[in-house]
Amino acid sequence: MTADAAPAPDATTPAVPAPAAPVSAPASAPWKGWAAVCAVALGIFCLITSELLPVGLLTPVGADLGVSDGTAGLMVTVPGLVAGICAPLVTVGAGRLDRRHVLCALIALMAAANLVAALAPSFAVLLAARLLVGVGVGGFWAIAGGLAVRLVPERHVGRATALVFGGVPTASVLGVPAGTLLGELGSWRTAFAAVGGLGLATLAALLLLLPPLPPARQISMRQLPALLRGNRGVRAGVAVTFLVVTGQFAAYTFVRPILQDVSGIDAGFVSTLLLGYGVAGVAGNFLTGTRDAPRTLLVVSTCLTVVLGLIAVVPGAVAGTVLLMVWGLVYGGVSVSLQTWMNTAAPEAAEAASSLMVAMFNLAIAAGALAGGLAVDGLSAPAAPLTGACLMCLAAVTIRVTSRAGAAAGR
Repeated sequence: MTADAAPAPDATTPAVPAPAAPVSAPASAPWKGWAAVCAVALGIFCLITSELLPVGLLTPVGADLGVSDGTAGLMVTVPGLVAGICAPLVTVGAGRLDRRHVLCALIALMAAANLVAALAPSFAVLLAARLLVGVGVGGFWAIAGGLAVRLVPERHVGRATALVFGGVPTASVLGVPAGTLLGELGSWRTAFAAVGGLGLATLAALLLLLPPLPPARQISMRQLPALLRGNRGVRAGVAVTFLVVTGQFAAYTFVRPILQDVSGIDAGFVSTLLLGYGVAGVAGNFLTGTRDAPRTLLVVSTCLTVVLGLIAVVPGAVAGTVLLMVWGLVYGGVSVSLQTWMNTAAPEAAEAASSLMVAMFNLAIAAGALAGGLAVDGLSAPAAPLTGACLMCLAAVTIRVTSRAGAAAGR
């Protein structure tokens, strides 16, 4: 938001998310609330690891089950699309159920799906198991995103939310490389079984550490489009989510050929650089916290417009490495900032707003990969980050325009 005007009632400027509903954090020992936050963060880590695990296992899975690498890539595409669809459906379907029970059921589903995948006799069975992973990712993320305010005192909500969403970049830094290593040391089945076992351990942690979480407000399916129509901040947040995440994955999906073809980085160093990118992303997540989300995302989208544009055209390994690290650091704050935006835009319906954001986030992953692929196939590898830069620029313009409109409405 601009600094010279007050926000409209549904605008997106407040820095700290308001409670999802009139349900206060439980009056218990502080360590219990933080332990519950850590359990939820572990759940996010486990689910994102499960969603992205096939990235490092496409070739061995395809060779073992007799499918091409392109077909094996459906193991990533299908969960993303299903997660986008299921985020609002699970939130509505949860109804009056205790959110503690819903989260535990979703983690159990993910664990079972990975154990089935580890034993899958055919690619069809494996893909069906991956579909169930998508259900778990979409539902868990949508519900868990706004739980920090119910687990810790208000003054700690920002740090707790950042901790929960720290599971997203940490999965890329630790979870996916660890799963890939297990696949190399044993087999791809070992990697899926290990993630299934981690899911069972996470289930135990949630059962032990989460307090009862009765629904703060029951959501119906008709309320979701009504929330979009009636809340300017939510509409803007969903639009910004689409533009930023589509731009990110239009470029990041093809980061390997970009680093090799444009920056001239040897293929043997790419994995190390991507690990550095992930570490930078974790740092960016915690540095961002839950500061003023529109201002943060305006800075993020503006910086990434420049970074993606430069990495597409500036040659040299040093330049490519520096730009990649800056890219990771800046993008690391996106998930927590988008969640803060939605919590703040609709404090009375944070769970519904979160489900809309998560749905768009996951659908945008698929859209970004598709847009980047069309750009690469139609032009060249540098076209992917240039496409991402254009979308980031549109995101920055959208944030600026909606901020001014919200400020004007609040006068």
